[in-house]
Amino acid sequence: MSARPVTQPSLSDEPTAVTPDTVRSAPRAVKRSTKKRPAKKGATKKGVAPTKGPTKAQKAWLARGLAQPGGKLPLFDHNGRRVSTRLVRACLDAGWAEPWFANPLKPDWHICKLTDAGRQVAGAA
Repeated sequence: MSARPVTQPSLSDEPTAVTPDTVRSAPRAVKRSTKKRPAKKGATKKGVAPTKGPTKAQKAWLARGLAQPGGKLPLFDHNGRRVSTRLVRACLDAGWAEPWFANPLKPDWHICKLTDAGRQVAGAA
C-alpha cells in the first residue's frame, strides 16, 4: 500500500501535495516568563535559606571528619558516591568546614577539613 498525497490548504490558491516523508513538525517554542518570582520567605540571594543548624546530611558528613587525621572531610559517602557540592558549599559558607588545599588534578573537588565550629556541630550529632 503506497502513501497517498494529502492536500493541505496553503496561502496561495494552489493545493500543495504533502506526503508523510516530507512532513516535519516545527520545533515548539519554549515560553519563558520574564516576570521575576517573589523570593521565598527567609531565602538568600542564591535561593538557599539561611541555616539555623546543620541538616542531617551535613551533620553526618561533618561527623565523618572527626575520626580522620587533621579533621579531613571525605570526598565520597559510604556508598562511594561523591558528596554533593551543595552540601560542601553550605558547610563552607556556614564556617563548619574550610578548604584544606587545592587539588591540581581535580580542581572542582573541594578538599576540606573541619573547623572548631564544625567540630562542635559534629560532636553534637
